[in-house]
Amino acid sequence: MRKSFILLALIAVVGIIKAQGPQKLPIDPQVRFGKLENGLTYYIRHNAYPEKRADFYIAQKVGSMQEEDNQAGLAHFLEHMAFNGTKNYPGKKTMLNYLETIGVKFGANVNAYTSFDETVYNLSDVPVVRQSIIDSCLLVLHDWSGFIALEDKQIDEERAVIKEEWRTRSGAQYRIWDKQLPVIFEGSKYADRMPIGKMEIVENFPYQTLKDYYNKWYRPDLQAIVIVGDIDVDAVEAQIKKMFADISKPVNPAERIYFPVPDNEEPIVSIATDPEAVNTQVTLFIKHDIIPAEVKETQAGLVVSFMKGMASRMLSDRLKEISQKADAPFAGSYAYDGNFFVSKTKDAWTTIALSKEGKVDLSLASLIRENERIRRFGFTDTEVERAKATFLQEYERMYNNRSKERNDRYVQEYVRSFIDGEGIPGIEYEYNFVKQFAPMINAQAVNAMVQQIINNKNIIITVTGPEKDGLKYPTKEELIAVFKATEAEEITPYAETVSNEPLVANLPASGKVVNTETDAKLGTTIWTLSNGMKVVIKKTDYKDDQILMSAHGYGGTSIVPDADINNANMASMVPYVGGIGNFSSTDLKKVLAGKSASVNANISSYTQGFNGSSTIKDIETLLQLTYLYFTSPRKDEGAYSTIMDMVKNQLKNLSADPSFVMGLEISKTMYGDNPRMKEMTLEDAEKLNYDRIIEIYKEVFANPGSFTLNFVGTVDEATLKPLVEQYLASLPSGNKDAKYKEFNATILKGDKKNVFEQEMKTPKSSVFELYSGTLKRNQKTQISLSALKQILDIVYMRTIRDEAGGTYGVRSQASISRIPDGQTKLQLTFDTDPDRVHTISPIIDREVKNIAENGPEDADFQKVKEYMIKKFQEDEKTNGYWVGILGSKYFYNEDNHSNYLSLVSALTKDDIKTLTKELISQGNFIEVIMNPKK
Repeated sequence: MRKSFILLALIAVVGIIKAQGPQKLPIDPQVRFGKLENGLTYYIRHNAYPEKRADFYIAQKVGSMQEEDNQAGLAHFLEHMAFNGTKNYPGKKTMLNYLETIGVKFGANVNAYTSFDETVYNLSDVPVVRQSIIDSCLLVLHDWSGFIALEDKQIDEERAVIKEEWRTRSGAQYRIWDKQLPVIFEGSKYADRMPIGKMEIVENFPYQTLKDYYNKWYRPDLQAIVIVGDIDVDAVEAQIKKMFADISKPVNPAERIYFPVPDNEEPIVSIATDPEAVNTQVTLFIKHDIIPAEVKETQAGLVVSFMKGMASRMLSDRLKEISQKADAPFAGSYAYDGNFFVSKTKDAWTTIALSKEGKVDLSLASLIRENERIRRFGFTDTEVERAKATFLQEYERMYNNRSKERNDRYVQEYVRSFIDGEGIPGIEYEYNFVKQFAPMINAQAVNAMVQQIINNKNIIITVTGPEKDGLKYPTKEELIAVFKATEAEEITPYAETVSNEPLVANLPASGKVVNTETDAKLGTTIWTLSNGMKVVIKKTDYKDDQILMSAHGYGGTSIVPDADINNANMASMVPYVGGIGNFSSTDLKKVLAGKSASVNANISSYTQGFNGSSTIKDIETLLQLTYLYFTSPRKDEGAYSTIMDMVKNQLKNLSADPSFVMGLEISKTMYGDNPRMKEMTLEDAEKLNYDRIIEIYKEVFANPGSFTLNFVGTVDEATLKPLVEQYLASLPSGNKDAKYKEFNATILKGDKKNVFEQEMKTPKSSVFELYSGTLKRNQKTQISLSALKQILDIVYMRTIRDEAGGTYGVRSQASISRIPDGQTKLQLTFDTDPDRVHTISPIIDREVKNIAENGPEDADFQKVKEYMIKKFQEDEKTNGYWVGILGSKYFYNEDNHSNYLSLVSALTKDDIKTLTKELISQGNFIEVIMNPKK
């Protein structure tokens, strides 16, 4: 295929990198990189944040693309089998049982994924407090590399589990992809290799067929070990060399082929619909060559990647601007350049729009038009400088926090290095290099690159959406005609108006900090402001440049009458849709270019507030945004109209979505006809009033004096104080004692069962079971309830998934509310074969009652305690954790930190038994079962 994109891109940056040609990127000196004689690659890095934790990964350059036709689904099947017995961890779940005894939890810390071209296994957040733990985790990776047992009995048992995984995941999106791939990848193996595979093969393949795939493809020359954490790099490297030496170098190995994707002269069109789909999506792909491996790891590759990111962001911004207009054919759109859908051998300049129903042709035309506008005229100097400032700010933030990066950030970087050939020079090198070349990046350079991507060859157009009576989609021929007609239009250059006015044009009269207290127990400073507002500050060093903010006030949707509840439930979107102050949401993004500060509003049943973040230098911007969110929500009829069109379209289609219908039935069974607990319907949406929605937003945020704000991170009190006085203490106090209004939110009492049938494309039964009641709400109860939930996760994995093969997984939730006080819920949901629902469902109740009568098994209980202690030790060294803790302490007057470890350590099996018995003895049990209509 043509190479002009890459060649001209390199020419465009030749003056930026070096006249003599692209220089190879160095390997970050902090990572130990090497390769064993047998071909195994390894990456090892010491990282003491968090301390005494490490991640252990094995990445494999094999996936569903290496399957033969009679093996479709076996790459994914093999991933499952890796947890069902290996050489050194024989027997089903032996490995998981050991890992959970050290607090490494399946799902949260132990997992894997299989894709088209790779399979990756992980052990994350491992407490490396003893050498034996490091040894054991290396042994797990060793066994995953070449010693998975693949016992016949375990294979047969896993067939049912994977069938249930397919059943759970086989929704509208999966079926649409199944239709799309053969069209957009015609002539390529990617057309027929969905990783989940074909169930007729999964259920019936001979044992040897799986073993053949394993022996052929799981080999050291296609594998990499990645270990990052608080470990001794030299010692771990020596262990790897010794431990993996027994894996032989493959002799005459099968060639690992990266299957090509053919070019196309004329546009290819795929229209894929499904009765259960909710949204209509239009995508325009313009395929092009991938960056060659010899370029990707050079300075030129880094520059091209940087400029492609800028170009993607600029087009996304233009599309968002269009989506805010009342006559926009789509409500959301974005662009990116990367893999063509799932392919490793072809990239694509990709533009996606969430189209309004009946406007697929107009949405496609808009995508084509904006791409064509760029091809003809490029981006403006202003756009490029804005995008560049944003990217530089992101690099600066990463650089400033380089000594406090968590393990997973490095692990993902090294996995991409191995799988995709990306360079790993390290943030110090990247930041300094980016600062050096960024001034030389201009509109001419970016446009020279992107205009080689955008052309009229290698076009793929996809349309996906709901399939229903009365909804007609354009034909393939009509969409091709739209493409050609739009491409031939007379198009003018992009024009924009950029405001230079400050965020807050007229500064309010400052208030004062009138009282200062300290809380030595939690290490905080508490300011009382002249308007009554409370500000709590906790300075931490968990990041070197991060400030998180939260704000809490009582009221929420409870303060509006029942008749207004749907308007109230939409109120939190007001600043997102209309913007704030004098800035629309699109203009606000332009004004904030190059700044790292953001705020989001939230409104719940009884409270309202904000969440925000910033860097040290942008703390004033964070305060300005908070001030405007309180005082100046902006109205934008065009943006609101577009959003509401999409909401109404979704509500029209959700009635055919089984999961949505299940939710409606659950809500009805739990709360009856309570108007505040119902989902909004299309009829409700037609009655929404934008003016009233804005009024409600203003009402719930009308009492700043009743709010408590928390600031956590690299906060300097001397810097923060005048900003707080300027932007927070200056707010009108309103009602300092504002509270919520009580309304009926109680769950219906007694034993209730709701079994119904629903049309669905993939037959499955969905089951919801709920135990409810009232318990005394305190920290011990919350801890006990969390432990019960986690114990049940283990129990149901063992009984329902592994022993019965009845479901891919039981999803459990447990909570105890503040309002209504002590209302407790233990809910369990799962999908299963309709023919087995009556045998699987009783296991849920059986195991809960068993714990109520006999308590949990000792092994399960100890695993959960170990995990809770480990998780607490990890969480307490993050700013996000402390934002939540301060909110609980200084707004709700609950200290959920100080006694946590002692309460968990003192927790007994009898505590779990007593809590479970107290809950279920109240006799409130709800079961909802959705079966497929026959």
